[in-house]
Amino acid sequence: MDYKIAVIPGDGIGPEIVAEAKKVLDKIGVIYGHSFEYQELLMGGCSIDAYGVPLTDETLEAAKASDSVLLGAVGGDVGKSDWYKLPPDKRPEAGLLKIRKGLELYANIRPAVLFDELSGACPLKEEITEGGFDFIVMRELTGGLYFGERKTIEENGVLKAIDTLTYDENEIRRIAKWGFEVAMKRNKKVCSVDKANVLDSSRLWRKIVKEVSGEYPEVELTDMLVDNCAMQIVRDPKQFDVILTENMFGD
Repeated sequence: MDYKIAVIPGDGIGPEIVAEAKKVLDKIGVIYGHSFEYQELLMGGCSIDAYGVPLTDETLEAAKASDSVLLGAVGGDVGKSDWYKLPPDKRPEAGLLKIRKGLELYANIRPAVLFDELSGACPLKEEITEGGFDFIVMRELTGGLYFGERKTIEENGVLKAIDTLTYDENEIRRIAKWGFEVAMKRNKKVCSVDKANVLDSSRLWRKIVKEVSGEYPEVELTDMLVDNCAMQIVRDPKQFDVILTENMFGD
């Protein structure tokens, strides 16, 4: 089959790793009888240098017209690069947020697998990592704090920064379904991670995830606060199968 792939090397190590990834794709094409047409596009700091914006509308449309997008890396040294002297909506990472939203990439699947051959490189204790571990973080990617209203204002001579965290039930429901679908193909366990003891958005998250779980009676659902989850991943990563969580916690 023939496929059109939008290639976005980006910044930093992006061009190097994308070049190697294309070699792998080409080999796959030879073995399985596929052909890939690559269209190289700019996003991030290199797009700022060329066009003055981190992601042009033309680049986004080209990505939408492709079968797949191969992305390297975006951004630079926050403390040194001139890119970070620009307004927040003009910086490299703004392009990343825009393409996620534009392509409706709301499900970010992050596998965490430790193979026996690499166990010595893991910073966790040997008794914890023995036999390896294998879990997936299912992160909601187009809502929450990263996509809410943000601004910095001055009140009574004092600067105040505001970031808004919002989720609606449809955004939660669609990522929850993906989490349960993935769990059905694995060990049938979902751990929903939130901060429901403090945040209204997390209380809604927990409510909707519980509703979705009713459609998957074979899957065991547990709830865990994000601070506890951070500790549990270090203490006993083998307990997890699919971790389902919102944008910032998943990051």
